[in-house]
Amino acid sequence: MNEMLAVFRRELGGYFATPLAFVFIVIFLFAMGSFTFYLGGYFESGNADLSIFFNFHPWLYLFLIPAISMRLWAEERRTGSIELLLTLPVPLWAAVLGKFLAAWVFAGLALALTFPMWLTVNYLGSPDNGVILAGYTGSFLMAGGYLAIGAALSAATKNQVIAFVLSVVVCFLFTVSGLPLVIDFVSGWAPQALVNTIASFSFLNRFQSIVNGVIDLRDLIYFISLIGVWLAACAIIVDMKKAG
Repeated sequence: MNEMLAVFRRELGGYFATPLAFVFIVIFLFAMGSFTFYLGGYFESGNADLSIFFNFHPWLYLFLIPAISMRLWAEERRTGSIELLLTLPVPLWAAVLGKFLAAWVFAGLALALTFPMWLTVNYLGSPDNGVILAGYTGSFLMAGGYLAIGAALSAATKNQVIAFVLSVVVCFLFTVSGLPLVIDFVSGWAPQALVNTIASFSFLNRFQSIVNGVIDLRDLIYFISLIGVWLAACAIIVDMKKAG
């Protein structure tokens, strides 16, 4: 545990060692505000809630979260510092988990800084704050899912651009898998069991359920399991690259 915390502190501190972290947070907040109040027409909707705000999260995360995850392992491999990291008395699981948690906390910090929107809707009306809290919880879990996928793909290459593109593509597939367009296409040739399986992997379906205020244990298990599977894949890839 101490080794994991050491990696966590190293990685989290590394985000703020350069202005890039602050630039990312500014872009994140600007994008969230612009999409909600302008593109989403928040004031025109007449609803004192954050449903419009949360509806944009999966699509913004498609690009913003891979921008965080692309450097997790690709940069270590490019600079050769991964060899130093793996020769330290740090278990592989501690390195993988520590780097992931640092990225997740950083993403969570950026998400938490959107709290003025929560204050705004309470000033404008009387929203269901329990539903809003559920939305933030679902958003944080979804960010973790995107990050876990990005971490595994970052470990597979030393090129951050390639890691970014691969993460966007894979996360996009997980996001749209439950859309009617995809389901209708698959149901034309695949058995119903396969169609249901593909739909169950959709980030949108799981996230939307939580945003509506329904925190189902199955949705929580889905996100936690997905994070665990992709982090395990990340550890396997890092170990294979080390052996190679």
